[in-house]
Amino acid sequence: MMTFQYDAQIIANYPQLVGGVIIADGLTNPPTPDALHEQYAAEQQAVKARIDDMPLSEIESISAWRSAISAFGVSPTKHRSAAEALLRRLTKKGDIPGINTLVDIGNLVSIRYALPVAIFDTRQIDAPITVRYADGSETFTDLVSDEAVNPEVGEVIFVDEKNMAVARRWCWRQSATSASSEHTMHAVITVEAHHAGARADVERAVADLTDLLHTHAGGSFSSAILSAEQPGI
Repeated sequence: MMTFQYDAQIIANYPQLVGGVIIADGLTNPPTPDALHEQYAAEQQAVKARIDDMPLSEIESISAWRSAISAFGVSPTKHRSAAEALLRRLTKKGDIPGINTLVDIGNLVSIRYALPVAIFDTRQIDAPITVRYADGSETFTDLVSDEAVNPEVGEVIFVDEKNMAVARRWCWRQSATSASSEHTMHAVITVEAHHAGARADVERAVADLTDLLHTHAGGSFSSAILSAEQPGI
């Protein structure tokens, strides 16, 4: 049985899409340890120096995500990809505060490669998670609200077998029902790209995520690089 998959229409409309997926079991998610905190802080400084005063829209991976989001009728500056939102926070505010081990690992790799990384706690999720266009009947609970809403028809969502959306506008926002916490033991972790060098960057990002997870969160892992040729794991 598939755990994560792309719908055929998504593959048809985004043939350049590359998705890295990690299935993680037996994780721990304590407060960020000192060693990871130091590594995360150093990565933030390195990324700021690398970007300098370059507009984020000129980063190839960010530009490709803007095009992907625009393609399903959403403004990519009103609803920025998770990676762009992080880099925007970093360049405007100077740092990205730590949250917990899993979130900080995901954010560290996200800013390193300028790619969105999502960590879905699977306790409330009925597999598989499918990336597809919303029909408007799905339910989504935002991280900052207890009220469930319906995604807009035609936006790209991550949705489970119960019709529960766990991410909206592709990589704009994750749901409260899938957010990692101190209780997270099992997770699906994704990193996605659309740009010309996507496969190499996603492969490196998956390797970095796996290494950081093994070092700081324990557990066991399986992974795959998804594309039109292999749309699910």
